[in-house]
Amino acid sequence: MNFIDDLKRKYATQSALGQLIVIIVAVTLGTWLLGWIVPAAYKWFSLPAGLWATLLQPWSILTYGFLHSDIIHLFFNMLILWSFGGMMLNFFNTRQLFTLFFAGILSGAAFFLLGVSLFPSFVGLASLIGASAGVYAVVIFMCAYQPETEVRLIFFNLKLKYIGYALIVISLAGIFGRLNVGGNLAHLGGAAIGYYAAIKMKEGIDILKGLASMGDSFMGLFKSSPKKEKKAKMKTVYRNKNTKKSTPSNKSEQQVKIDSILDKISASGYESLTKAEKDFLFKAGKD
Repeated sequence: MNFIDDLKRKYATQSALGQLIVIIVAVTLGTWLLGWIVPAAYKWFSLPAGLWATLLQPWSILTYGFLHSDIIHLFFNMLILWSFGGMMLNFFNTRQLFTLFFAGILSGAAFFLLGVSLFPSFVGLASLIGASAGVYAVVIFMCAYQPETEVRLIFFNLKLKYIGYALIVISLAGIFGRLNVGGNLAHLGGAAIGYYAAIKMKEGIDILKGLASMGDSFMGLFKSSPKKEKKAKMKTVYRNKNTKKSTPSNKSEQQVKIDSILDKISASGYESLTKAEKDFLFKAGKD
């Protein structure tokens, strides 16, 4: 019990991004163990190659993103998610990051199923697993949102836009070379939603907020409706006419400054910000 309690405490101290990665790793390891005990069980959570088969296990359009083929597949997906997810959290909140990740998983599933439906012999009949579509969504989002930002790759610096180009070329080469066609289609699906979200964000339109609201509405269908409370009896209240009504300000000073900085980024790019503006935006993203 002490060991379990210790694990719970360590999990609680993790950031939200760290907790997501822990969950993905735990589910992957758990399904490996389950698949070893009951070989057929692994297929219950992977995304089957076919619309009809998917309708019979609809949960798989999400659960496939929590499975991985081997330890290398798992390690690199989580390493990239940790790096680019942390980068995204410098500008956006956890809810936006999670929404983008799961939107990438869903978009990847859509691209995969569309490819299987249109070109079954080309794509193949192998089921789909892996968080790569969600990871691609986060990576391409940052590459499109901050294309000129440089990151260190072991021995040299490289702009994010070139990383994005390389990932897209690799996925296209895999498709035309008939190497993991289904997986590369899912990569492009995740990349597509990530790119679209970044372009809209630069225009001042947060599609992630809309996607999160849709997700909340969908989950609300499965929640029991709260019991109706008895209406309180009406009573007359006399108010002093001289009392002034308090009206909240439309925006706080901090939000106004954030909006001003984001407008500057849209017009001139992130590199045009002063050090003080970058520090302010970084601290605001942490709140």
